[in-house]
Amino acid sequence: MTVSTTAGWYLRRLSRMGPLEVAGRAGDTVRRRRWRAEPPAAPSVTGARFTASLPAGTLAAIPPDAAKRLVAEADRLMDGHAEFFGVVRDDLADPDWWYDPKTGRRAPGGYAFDVPYRSEDAAGDIKQIWEPSRHQYLTVLAAAYAITGNERYAERVAAHLRSWWTVNPPLHGVHWISGIELGIRLLSWVWIRRLLDGWPGAAGLFEDDPVARNQIWHHQRWLAAFPSRGSSANNHIVAEAAGQFAAACAFDWFPSSARWRTDALRSLDRHLRANTFLSGLNRELASEYHGLVLELGLAALAEADAADVPVPETVRLVLLRMTDALAAVVDDRLRPPRQGDADDGHGLVVDGTGTDRWASLLATGDAVFGRLDWWPTVTGTDVRTPLLAALIRPYAKARPNAENEPSPHHGTPAGVTRPASRPAHFADAGLTVLRGPDGIWCRCDGGPHGFLSIAAHAHADALSLEVRHDGIDVLADPGTFCYHGQPEWRQYFRSTLGHNTLELDGTDQSVSGGPFLWTRHARTRVLDAGVTRWCAEHDGYQGSVHRRRVELTDAPAELRVVDEVRGPRRAARLAFHLGPAITADLTGSRAVLTWTRDGERRSAVLDLPGELSWRAHRGESDPPLGWYSAGFGRKEPATTLVGTGFADSAGQFTTMLSFRDSKVRD
Repeated sequence: MTVSTTAGWYLRRLSRMGPLEVAGRAGDTVRRRRWRAEPPAAPSVTGARFTASLPAGTLAAIPPDAAKRLVAEADRLMDGHAEFFGVVRDDLADPDWWYDPKTGRRAPGGYAFDVPYRSEDAAGDIKQIWEPSRHQYLTVLAAAYAITGNERYAERVAAHLRSWWTVNPPLHGVHWISGIELGIRLLSWVWIRRLLDGWPGAAGLFEDDPVARNQIWHHQRWLAAFPSRGSSANNHIVAEAAGQFAAACAFDWFPSSARWRTDALRSLDRHLRANTFLSGLNRELASEYHGLVLELGLAALAEADAADVPVPETVRLVLLRMTDALAAVVDDRLRPPRQGDADDGHGLVVDGTGTDRWASLLATGDAVFGRLDWWPTVTGTDVRTPLLAALIRPYAKARPNAENEPSPHHGTPAGVTRPASRPAHFADAGLTVLRGPDGIWCRCDGGPHGFLSIAAHAHADALSLEVRHDGIDVLADPGTFCYHGQPEWRQYFRSTLGHNTLELDGTDQSVSGGPFLWTRHARTRVLDAGVTRWCAEHDGYQGSVHRRRVELTDAPAELRVVDEVRGPRRAARLAFHLGPAITADLTGSRAVLTWTRDGERRSAVLDLPGELSWRAHRGESDPPLGWYSAGFGRKEPATTLVGTGFADSAGQFTTMLSFRDSKVRD
């Protein structure tokens, strides 16, 4: 039994819920029991048609290099090869939908809500099982058919969908447990049907097949009955609403379709706003989920416009703000902060390996909203942008407006103001980006601990820093690595010691109650934020306050970090995690850092506080220390410098990171 399924966990989880959420969840329990005894029956449907096709000429707008990458990926999938969260698979030509190749276990069958999916011993790694069943690899195959006209891609898609529908009848097994999985799967099915539109078998696979209609109806009925509630209403409910709305628009074949569409759009509008700061950053303060929610929102908007369904202006406004915020925070290589949890989740996948996710989102933002002059340049190409842009009605660029006067541009709500210059500080999110010469980028974290009462995807990273030089992680956020099944690794990657900040008395700033639950949240406030300076403090260590000041100078290029502790004398550990490309030579309290970028050797000097005793750690497992996770399920050794000693009100710790000008061509 995992940590999250113990009686203590349930009590801690219950303590973070409000009365309405408790009542809603009690109703869900009653409904599950009723459905077990008498499963809902899908209505009979006649005359179903699919009308949400791509406009003529859309496929011709796909850049040739993006199409080439897509087809190459589709051919690998046809050969059965794929990789999910660091696990390479060669069985995707005929997948076992309940099998986890990581542990070798198969999830048990039975009534969906009885499956012990949180237990890796019983069900395997649930994300390894769920990910292929999002059917996003099938959207890639369907897109390959649309581009090439080669029917072998369409036939493989059809075979896999029919296999999945047979093995996973409604309410049976592991794929009917989590709403986000059902929502994303519905969105994939909508796009599969759209991309297979020219294939003679498309209607027989979907609208003319009672098994397909039954699956689509039950997915939507499930989502209408069991929405994520209260403290769980994060990115999950956005995915649920987006998927249900997309299906109710494109597959509007059922008596309940109009009601589902109205309810899902209302939920999508509400939760896009609830999940997003007014500045445009995602409230979970996790960049990967910012990307996921933005992808889901854009995909839902495409379905609305394709079906001529009016959407509230606030939907477009939130997506506009999210896009501008993304453009503001990325570094010179278009990489956003590595902040909070990241599980590589995507809303809609129609591109091949090598396509830059963030460049793709900015390209779509340009096509939909218009880029601002300060946006970074996007040079890469993708398949998804022309597909979405063909469905979303064109909107004129909303010009930057510093006077708050109503915008006259069609499609942009009156009174909308877009930033006239690149923002550096997002006050509501507590995120500040300092920028220096030669691509020096520094992200400072002074924001809330997380979103909602459980802060599910937060890390104990208050006042942490992330520093890059021309896109290379110098002082790195180590990432996430895992969610389930490996509690010691989950704990490390979201711990205070696992970030570039100060730990006192060997404890985290915030108190964890389980892998997706925080029972006490550190409170942080920003005291000063400018273009080259930042100062903030937090109260996570009861009885002490940690304050940090950061200043970035241009000539010479230096980053000065000053840490103060106001309170009694306490044991302290100050950690600096280096990126995997960085080699460190530590002598006493000075570390010489070297790395290579585009054939040039770069270097920097990290002068560490002499009041602490410094040691380099790399790839240690007992306990974990010195690791970097580039993506979910993947980790590699990286150097972590840890200084140990004591901290109190009598002193401060000063760290200086100095970048050298020399570039030596290899």
